[in-house]
Amino acid sequence: MRPSLRPDLARELGPAPARAAVRARTAAVALPAALAAAFVTLLLTALPAAAHNGLRSTDPADGTTLPQAPPQVTLTFDQAVLELGTEVVVTAADGTVVSAGPVQLVDASVVQPLAADLPAGAYRVDWRATSADGHPVTGTFGFTAAEAAGPAASVAPSPEPMMTTQAQPSEESQEPTPADEATAEPSPSPTVGAASDDDGTGTPVWLWPVVAVVVAGAVAAAAGGAVAARRRAADASDGAASDGAASDGTASDGTASDGSRPAAG
Repeated sequence: MRPSLRPDLARELGPAPARAAVRARTAAVALPAALAAAFVTLLLTALPAAAHNGLRSTDPADGTTLPQAPPQVTLTFDQAVLELGTEVVVTAADGTVVSAGPVQLVDASVVQPLAADLPAGAYRVDWRATSADGHPVTGTFGFTAAEAAGPAASVAPSPEPMMTTQAQPSEESQEPTPADEATAEPSPSPTVGAASDDDGTGTPVWLWPVVAVVVAGAVAAAAGGAVAARRRAADASDGAASDGAASDGTASDGTASDGSRPAAG
């Protein structure tokens, strides 16, 4: 027969195993529950983070100053977005909405066309995109146009008549070249119209026929004078011969004045 324990020792040993068993059973139940709760919490936290979308870049970039307003703005996201609930509103500095038409979805990009002929100034872009899980994401960015876009910016004033100025020659080319002298004095261009009154030498054209007539008259007069002089000379010679024959009483052929011929010797 085993000896009985002392009462004080029994009180110490009795409750201890019971408390240990309770703690062990409690730990066995609580640990899986805690692990399950942690897993569920981690899963619920990770799913929205994985499903929610984010904006990666914009064109134009936020705060950019452009020469003119662009024809469209483009937003690129981490993932493709849903068309339902996705919109982009572009507002000019005076509060006018310049968005033109619905957004266009291209892969993970959202393209919003803009109106034409936009003025210069600051523009604000407010956007809203719907992620694949239906969660909306929103944001705002802006850009500035330095000049007005469209035909109004490209119309140039009508040019005023420009005065032609002769460029001053450089120090290296102070002396004009023969080519410069030739081009400096323009050759006279022929005048189309009535014929000139001279032949290029300064003499009137009508004078030549007069000169020809005068010369011809002078030649004819000289010739006529020569013929008349010869005739007068011939007449004078014939008259002298006749006078000589009459003075000596003989004819020019030896016939006597009485008409008889002298006897041969």
